[in-house]
Amino acid sequence: MPSVQKILPVARLAPLLKRRRARGDRVVFTNGVFDLLHAGHITLLQKARALGDCLVVGVNSDASVRRLKGPKRPLAPLGDRLKVLAALKSVDYATVFNEDTPLELIKTLKPSILVKGGDYAPDQIVGRDVVGRVVRIPLVKGRSTSALVRRIAKAYGKP
Repeated sequence: MPSVQKILPVARLAPLLKRRRARGDRVVFTNGVFDLLHAGHITLLQKARALGDCLVVGVNSDASVRRLKGPKRPLAPLGDRLKVLAALKSVDYATVFNEDTPLELIKTLKPSILVKGGDYAPDQIVGRDVVGRVVRIPLVKGRSTSALVRRIAKAYGKP
């Protein structure tokens, strides 16, 4: 599937997933900012995809990222982040949410499995009460966007 066809608004994605679930497909969902994609992201997405028949990635809008992470983020604009995610074999669909959490998106898309990184305690996982199964994927040690930003700032920051 061409990567541009993987990026769908919720209004188009929800009925598509309903048809897939009716066929018996297990829909897996994860979400995040996905700013400066790194090996930790790739590992999470590959492991998430292996849990079901299709992986949907909810991506925070630029405004949502600024509210959550401050005015200097995101580093990459939404369109770029979506395009990079859609180019990955492990990602079947990517969609955007503007809220601070993906709860309404999860309620609308009704995934079978919700995946988050191992840095989230089970009681911190938004949407855990509306899905059948929650899976936490261990983090890849030393891989985070925040760590990358710090390394870049140290290497290229003002002397």
